[in-house]
Order: sequence, then C-alpha cells, then structure tokens
Amino acid sequence: MKAPMPVYLTTPIYYVNDRPHIGHAYTSIATDVLARWHRLAGREVYFLTGTDEHGQKVEKAARDAGEDPQAFTDRVSQAFRDLCGTMGLSNDGFIRTTEPRHRAACQALWNELARRGEIYLGDYEGWYAVRDEAFYGPDELTERDGVKYAPSGAPVEWVREPSYFFRLSAWSEKLLAYYEANPDFIQPASRRNEVLAFVRGGLSDLSVSRTSFRWGVPVPGDPEHVMYVWLDALTNYITAMGYPDEKAELWRFWPADLHMVGKDILRFHAIYWPAFLMAAGLQPPRRVFAHGWWTNEGQKISKSVGNVIDPLALVEEFGLDPVRYFLLREVPFGQDGDFSRKALINRLNGELADALGNLANRTLSLIQRNCEGRLPALAPGGDAFLDGVIAPLPAATGARIEAQQFHLALEGVFEAVREANAHITREAPWALKKTDPARMAAVLRSLHEALRVFAILLTPYMPGSMGRLLDQLGVPEDARDLAALARPMPDGVALPPPAPLFQKIQNPA
Repeated sequence: MKAPMPVYLTTPIYYVNDRPHIGHAYTSIATDVLARWHRLAGREVYFLTGTDEHGQKVEKAARDAGEDPQAFTDRVSQAFRDLCGTMGLSNDGFIRTTEPRHRAACQALWNELARRGEIYLGDYEGWYAVRDEAFYGPDELTERDGVKYAPSGAPVEWVREPSYFFRLSAWSEKLLAYYEANPDFIQPASRRNEVLAFVRGGLSDLSVSRTSFRWGVPVPGDPEHVMYVWLDALTNYITAMGYPDEKAELWRFWPADLHMVGKDILRFHAIYWPAFLMAAGLQPPRRVFAHGWWTNEGQKISKSVGNVIDPLALVEEFGLDPVRYFLLREVPFGQDGDFSRKALINRLNGELADALGNLANRTLSLIQRNCEGRLPALAPGGDAFLDGVIAPLPAATGARIEAQQFHLALEGVFEAVREANAHITREAPWALKKTDPARMAAVLRSLHEALRVFAILLTPYMPGSMGRLLDQLGVPEDARDLAALARPMPDGVALPPPAPLFQKIQNPA
C-alpha cells in the first residue's frame, strides 16, 4: 500500500514589533488543529511557525526600547515561542529570520532570481506604509486631515530611493493561469475573488530592496541594499525545508499544503510569493487560506483603545481547551468574528460541561454502578444509534477539517453529542436494569462507543481534555487515532471511576 503524502502546514511568521495577541493565537490554533487531524489520519506532518524579525518597524521598535535590534528580537521572539507551549501547539519547527540558515536561503533565492533575469536595479518612488512594510498605489489611499492612509489604516509617506525590482508585471497571466488550474489555491472563495480582481487589474514591478534602513538581509553583491522584508519573510517557508539544498531531508515536504494567514497579508502570500517561487523555478504552495479578524465586544481591537485580548490571560482564566474550542467554534472560519466573555462562558458551560461532560459522567457512572466498572458487550446484530448517528461522523468531520471548515466540523460533532444525550434520556438505562439488563448493557456500550468517537474527533481541538476522556474510557494510548475507530474495543475492559472534564463558570461577572 502506498504511503500517504507528507503534509506541510505553516502559520505566518509573526512580526516581533509587539507581543502576542489573540490574532496570533487564532491562526496558530487553527493550523495546529489541522496538523493534529492529519496525524490522527496517519499522515506525516511538518507544522512550522516562527517570527519575522527584520525591517524598518523592528529597527524602530528596538530603538524606541533602547535595545540593540538583535537583543530586542531575541526577547520578543521568545514570547512567541512561549506562546506555542501556552496554546498547546504541536509545531515541529520554529524559525527565526535572523538565523544564519535563513540569511543563506534568502540570498540563494535572490541569486537565482537575478540569474534568471527576474531582478533589475532602478529607482523607486511611491506611497509607503512603514507599519505594513508595503507600497500602495494612489487609487488605494484615503485621506483624512491631510494625512493619506493605506487600506489597512496605516499612514503612508512619499518615499524615493534606489531599489532593486522584481519583474512582477511579467507574471500576471501566469498567476491567473495558476489560479484557474488550481481553483482551491486561495480560500475562502470571497478572498479568491479579491485576488483575481487585483491581478486582472494589472501588476506593477515590485520594489524588493531598501537603502533607508540596515536591519535586514544584505543584497548579495550590493550591501548598501537590504532585502524587502516580504521577500525575506516569505522565504522562511522554504528555508525550513532546507533550501537551497533540494536534496535536504525535509525538502520532500515542499510544496506547502497550506499557508494559514490573516486576511491582511493575503496579497503577499497569494500574489508575490507564488510569483517569486515560479520565477525561481520552484513549485508554489497548494493552498493559502486567509481567515478574518476578531473584534472585542463589538469594538475593533486597538492598542490605543486598550482592548487588546491577551491569549495568555484567557487561558489562565478559562483553561486552555475551552479557549481553543471557543475560538474555532464561535465564528465561521474565514469570516470576521466578535469575542465576548459571555459567549465563551456560554460555550464552556452549555456545550463542553453540560452536553459533553455530563454525557460522559452519566454514562461512565452508570457503567461503574451497573456493569461492575467493566465495558459491556456490543449488542449482537448492530445498533441503530451507532449505525445512523455515529458511524458517518469521522468521514464528515474529516472532510470539513481538511476544507478548513473548523466550525462546521465542531457543529457536526456536537449535533451528535445532542443526539447521544437524547438517546440516553430516551432509553433510560438506569430504569432498564430492573426490566431488561441486556438492553441496559447494550445502550451503555453504544454510548461508550459514541464517547470514544467524540473524544478522538475532538482531540485536535482539545487534546488535554480529550486525552483525559480517553483515559476514563479505557482507550489505550496506541488506539487513539482514526484507524482505531474501525476496531471495537474488547468487551470487559476495566474502566476507572469518572471525573469531571470541564469546570463550569459559576455566577460569571
């Protein structure tokens, strides 16, 4: 049997001019869920995250902090590395753009583009947003009180300096052909339409070097220039795979199966990046997914307003798994969403504690009391509840997760959880002990089997809580993947006494 293809998943590398916030956690958790799902399916996965540490903004932030840029980036990058542990990420790699291997990869890519005639020296002038590290055309700007602003809201200034250019204008038709041949390359569909409209409007050659600051990768052969931060940053995805050594052990993971990004950086990933790669003779990624932004209780999140959401504080207050669950349950993935404490508490209390946690506790307590704490036998001849409600669930969940429909995958599982709660109420196994003990045992076994399926399917979202549930269900460590769901557990397995999975929030302020 042919081994499944390896899977390569990335977050963007996070810019180190500030500390981690909920947007960073959101992107990372979504990518982590996908990575964990593919591993459950028996696929080899490489999950990469990291930090973007060059550019004018970082140079300025370090200066404002009274630090050397390297010391500044060392400190802030560590906060993002710590976030991986706090948010329960299963990343295989963490890359920093200040690493020597990355500098070598950037310069190798530059040399290859130059060798192919894709880069030339000229002069650039245009409207530049320092905050975005990007130039914008006049038709993209708005003006308020005499100040011009980019679509992102960042102020722009007129800049003129010598620059190397990438011949992006030559890649319009090739990019459109790639989008046509790969209709799922940009997701969701609404973002794809935005990119198509932008490219069809015509692309200008892209400035890919700067002389106005020093904190970056020097241009090979011309150290007065440093590389444009986006050419530098995007290269991280191939640096980690061993580029320019295409015989490196990890190069077999390229092209990336998915770059997970926020909608504000879609253009760089869906236009510039595939153009750079194709121009260098490399394969583009298979998909770029751009998710939406969070607001806070209906307000746009802003440092000046003071409503930035700290993911570390959320985890400390509510626990890791409820936070992971809420972020991917509350909002259709790809759309903007609003964070509210009330909504998080309602999900924790209503779905996790009451629906799933209570179902597990009732079922396992009944097995302890009525079946001597041992797993009862499956009913001979099949079970209508398992066959109709539970059996189709793994395939449906997988299809949704692999399409980045994380919220729909969760809705499907919790619809089945609601069905299971209705099943236990309808069958009333506590009463069947006196009237039909065999039926009682069969009902409890079907509920145990449903919980086993729920726990494995929800493991990518809530690995800690579902690991504890699988412990209570008596599922051995080597039987906690999707393939194991095709094999029933042996009858008579001894089960430990149940314990609550989730702590409800009482009298929330």
